[in-house]
Amino acid sequence: MSINSKILGLRVAGTIFGIVAIFHLLRVVTGVSMVIAGWKLPIWVNVLGFAGSGLLCVWLWLLSVSRGR
Repeated sequence: MSINSKILGLRVAGTIFGIVAIFHLLRVVTGVSMVIAGWKLPIWVNVLGFAGSGLLCVWLWLLSVSRGR
């Protein structure tokens, strides 16, 4: 697999989305309070972030597997 491979790009992007999804899930599980410019960030924002980035992660990995055949 070369550095210019589309499969490698899909897997790298999928991995990054997976890491982001894990961080969103950690905030949901631990309930850590986040304040941005005096505004308390609600947990549901991280639930949406987890769902979105998790779906993108799975989608990109499935694309990389189907293109690898």
